[in-house]
Amino acid sequence: MTATLDQPIKAPTFQGVSGRRKFTDNLATVLVTASVVVAIVPLVWVLYTVVSKGIGVVLSSTWWMNSQAGMTAFQPGGGAYHAIVGSLLQALVCAVISIPIGIFVAIYLVEYGGGTRLGKVTTFMVDILTGVPSIVAALFIYALWVATLGFQRSGLAVSLALVLLMIPVIVRATEEMLRIVPMDLREASYALGVPKWKTISAIVVPTALSGIVTGILLSLARVMGETAPLLILVGYAQAMNFDMFSGFMGSLPGMMFDQTSAGAGANPVPTDRLWGAALTLVVLIALLNVGARFIAKFFAPKKV
Repeated sequence: MTATLDQPIKAPTFQGVSGRRKFTDNLATVLVTASVVVAIVPLVWVLYTVVSKGIGVVLSSTWWMNSQAGMTAFQPGGGAYHAIVGSLLQALVCAVISIPIGIFVAIYLVEYGGGTRLGKVTTFMVDILTGVPSIVAALFIYALWVATLGFQRSGLAVSLALVLLMIPVIVRATEEMLRIVPMDLREASYALGVPKWKTISAIVVPTALSGIVTGILLSLARVMGETAPLLILVGYAQAMNFDMFSGFMGSLPGMMFDQTSAGAGANPVPTDRLWGAALTLVVLIALLNVGARFIAKFFAPKKV
């Protein structure tokens, strides 16, 4: 009797499979599961440590509304408002510059530049930038922006250094996401007479949008935690500074470094501020992650 289409499809079993293959499959499953546990345990441990040590400071309303202006290293009080605003401003300027450049470069490499000399050179330069340490990027911007062109050390200089760190991550992530978009979608669009540029903007990019957003978030998380560009290109200020073109500027990594220098670990006041700044940075990145994923899901192609 032949099987009908209405009969349920049974999951494959190990019947007829040798004991060696069963053992190999079970061993691989155990190793993969153990690797996941080994990777998750330190992450959970770090997160628990940061939350437990920084939650007391972060829950205070003054932490989000006041700066450290006029506060001494061992004087309780003050907040991280100046550092939060400084980090967000620097990250915003960096993202405005990096995201369009990174996405357009990735589109060129996938859709236009494959095999061309310019495409190979661009890929090579992206590979080099991927491995550039943050202090090297900061020194390059200092030599060009401050020493050669004569501009002041400022938050804008920090953003320019962070651009060098953010672009290659966006390019690599976007490039991989665009490559996994099925070629059938492109060919179907071409068959309907849709131009290539419109196919890319209306079909390819929206299909890969979720992965592209993930790559942007990874790059943003990296640059928001960098310290070397802050120390070299702007310095740390305890007071609020909205001017991206001049003056010292507070930031969360800069605040953590400042509290470490002020005696964190030996005195409870700078220690609490240190952990509070660390937790605040984690919270900001988490909020950006959730918001960006919501945006990506909202604009993603709808299933019919």
